[in-house]
Amino acid sequence: MPDAAQSTSSAQTAEARLKAKGITLPRPAAPVANYLPFVISGNQLVISGQLPFDADRKLPPEFTGKLGHDIFNEAGQAAARQCAINILAQAREAVGSLNRIARCIRLGGFVNVAPDYSNIPAIINGASDLMVAVFGEKGKHARAAVGVANLPMNAAVEIDAMFEIA
Repeated sequence: MPDAAQSTSSAQTAEARLKAKGITLPRPAAPVANYLPFVISGNQLVISGQLPFDADRKLPPEFTGKLGHDIFNEAGQAAARQCAINILAQAREAVGSLNRIARCIRLGGFVNVAPDYSNIPAIINGASDLMVAVFGEKGKHARAAVGVANLPMNAAVEIDAMFEIA
């Protein structure tokens, strides 16, 4: 039989978990070109790629540059986590509450890398870990983690997402 702490934790909603972690979602970033920040089709929510903008919608210098040359693992993981926070902000904007998310289906992670950098999956774990922390088992997802030559604004990481809506 699970103890009371486990039972309460598993019963917590995504919004409650977010609050318990002390995370305040920023105002979602507006698109900078001819695309939508999110699309809902049936019961699927697709979030366009999010950069690691801070609450002021600025790209912090510690989240810019190439992994393995300008910045390193810890900063890269923090940038991926910030991308995930921005994904959650877009998701809430799209559906009104994160409690409507039935499952995180997929994350697509892009990491701005130096030519010999190969620790790409570990960087995207910064986002994957947050999805599991917020959604519990429903936060476990399929994903891609890809190294690229450059990203918009020289961002270290960009992540897109797909969710199932309840």
